[in-house]
Amino acid sequence: MQSVKQNSTETASPPALASPVSEDWIAVGVAAVLIVAILLGLRPGPIRFGWSNASDLSRVFGAVNVANWLLLGIFLLIPTVIGALALGARALSFATGFALLYALATLAQILGGYTGSSSLGLEYVLYALIIGLVLRQATTIGRRFREAVQAEYYIKIGLVILGASVLFSELVQAGLLGIGQALAVVISVWMFCFWLAKRLNVDDELATMLSSAVSICGVSAAIATCGAIQGDRQKLSYVTSLVLVVAVPMMIVMPWISRAVGMPDVVAGAWLGGTLDTSAAVVAAGELVSDQARNAAVVVKLSQNVLIGVAAFLLTIWWAMRRGGSAAGSTSAAVIWDRFPKFVLGFLAVSLIFSFALTTQTVSDTRGLLTAVRTAWFALAFLSIGLETSISDLVKTGGGRPVAAFLGGQLFNIVITLVLAYLLFGGVLFPAPVFN
Repeated sequence: MQSVKQNSTETASPPALASPVSEDWIAVGVAAVLIVAILLGLRPGPIRFGWSNASDLSRVFGAVNVANWLLLGIFLLIPTVIGALALGARALSFATGFALLYALATLAQILGGYTGSSSLGLEYVLYALIIGLVLRQATTIGRRFREAVQAEYYIKIGLVILGASVLFSELVQAGLLGIGQALAVVISVWMFCFWLAKRLNVDDELATMLSSAVSICGVSAAIATCGAIQGDRQKLSYVTSLVLVVAVPMMIVMPWISRAVGMPDVVAGAWLGGTLDTSAAVVAAGELVSDQARNAAVVVKLSQNVLIGVAAFLLTIWWAMRRGGSAAGSTSAAVIWDRFPKFVLGFLAVSLIFSFALTTQTVSDTRGLLTAVRTAWFALAFLSIGLETSISDLVKTGGGRPVAAFLGGQLFNIVITLVLAYLLFGGVLFPAPVFN
């Protein structure tokens, strides 16, 4: 099979910013500056995105809301542009592009905030992706502001901040059930998808990223895997686009199926949390069923998110040994460290700090703003992915074999996760947990 780079020039990501400093460490640094600033009391006011009628919409565009939106944009821009400078970007070019992308990402959040969108499970991630895809086809924005179209950079920052919401105390609500399901799903689905991809003659790099995306947690896992194996960024762009495109019908159809067949809410939530590949899709789909389903889905998804670091570490070792051939035994700790995605360490560090080092009141007081900041980064990332992606190339690349492997792995994931959800959360093997 020819590589994605050879087959798909249109899906190519903007070139990585040239710098001797790791993009991972820069992303960790930017996230750390934002988190510390918030903890020290530098907190832009809340921004309203939800609306259901013209009166609500007028408040979204009201003076106070717009002022808070501008303050948040400046709050995000300052450390981000400094980080981009360290990565070799031109300050004015990056800042101009960032401002435009921030406005478009905000539009996606406003569209996602409409109650009609929420009731259908159409979240901001979908709107951001669609806006990016449309602009990619109709305008030259993606090329004119290519220094600011940096999906990986943005999502790495968002993932580090995500650690603030992945608290170990919340995972305990499901005891070992969520972790048990996550482990069983990750191992079985990863192995099946990788086997299927190889049977379809997909190359090792792409097969590994596809398998991690399907089995662990979508885009986040794909990025961690790409860092662990030092994969092709163009292949990563392809995988992340595929994940988001497939997630859209799943987060709409799966809740409908669970209600149609009378599935218990907790089982439905565990099913959704174990199969949907973005946190936003998990929350949206869970809410289409019930609050209890949403909470179960989030716990299961958090359990899978925690496995990002473990999976990245194991994949680093496995890939280094696989590439080493007969010299696999000589793989050094330095090689493993060099390939390990450093932003995962930031994610784990933030999770530990917010779980054990901060007071409950501090965590509660900052959660809303940190969620808003993380959402803004993810919206920027998904918008950038759309600006980097040509939908036609998703099918054309590799003769459609990577798509077939991904869909086959996802179908297996849906079936095996449903069985495990019933066994673990349906009262078959253990008493069914109750989520408030």
